[in-house]
Amino acid sequence: MAQLLTEEEIGERTKLLSGWTVEGAKLQNTRKFQDFIQAIEFVNKLVEPAELAGHHPDIEISYNKVKITLTTHDSGGLTQNDFDLAGVISNIQ
Repeated sequence: MAQLLTEEEIGERTKLLSGWTVEGAKLQNTRKFQDFIQAIEFVNKLVEPAELAGHHPDIEISYNKVKITLTTHDSGGLTQNDFDLAGVISNIQ
């Protein structure tokens, strides 16, 4: 089980991620695309890095918006795994 980060560690790591916010024990990012097709293409690009990390985001799709939520469920909050995957997701266009 991954170790939970302290509030200070969470704050430091969040500053390094553009567009990500912390809501309770969750790290979130919303992306907006031209249309539904582009939104789905983006979601499909999340599959491989999530599988490689063994860490899977919660994903909400609303037409051209994709909301990504990361948390480490078995640890009960935010861990380094969440920030590592957020960094990878941030580089996906």
